[in-house]
Amino acid sequence: MRSFPLPIALTARLSPVVVLAAAGWALSSGPLAAPQAAENRPAEKTRPQSASAPSRTQVPKTYTAAPAPCDSVAEKSVKSLVPGARTAGKEIPSTDAKLRRTCSWNALEGYEYRWLDVSFEVLESDDAAERSYRGRLEEKSGGGPVPGLGDAAYSVVNLTTEDKQQTREGVVVARASNALVIVTYNGSDFESKKAPGTDEINKGAIKAAKEAVAALEAARD
Repeated sequence: MRSFPLPIALTARLSPVVVLAAAGWALSSGPLAAPQAAENRPAEKTRPQSASAPSRTQVPKTYTAAPAPCDSVAEKSVKSLVPGARTAGKEIPSTDAKLRRTCSWNALEGYEYRWLDVSFEVLESDDAAERSYRGRLEEKSGGGPVPGLGDAAYSVVNLTTEDKQQTREGVVVARASNALVIVTYNGSDFESKKAPGTDEINKGAIKAAKEAVAALEAARD
């Protein structure tokens, strides 16, 4: 426990002998005593300093913003994939346009209908993008990998029928560092009620995805 010196008022009330003894202590070994020579002074124990927590260095992001999605697919490709569509496309409103952007093209030419969506999503890290990529693959099972597209890419095509009308849809999900590129491409024939072939839809979706990933990489430079 920490000791406190006697209050001055209490000391004054003590007998002269006690007062003199207290004064002698103060001069010889108390707070008024001369400091000891350095060589006679016992070594002070230093308290070990606690190691500071290691600093967490934030890894810089490869991509910090999504590129303009309506500029990500060449006009020539839009005309080929979505005949009759406005090549400028239409950007879909986003809650965070810096990190998530989508452009859509759709048109009905004769009885042939085509729809193309290209989306960019920028995440906080490569690991976060990888987790999101894996999660999307679980939702779209049944497809296969697309070699040479981003860090990893996956393609799947599905056929749906509603009121005897077929629609075939292809989806490509590609990851490039901390960003995802998602392409959706589908089509229907309202005269025959048949859908385009699997090969046509799959190749069209992959073509758009390759151009979109190239646009993402170009926007970083």
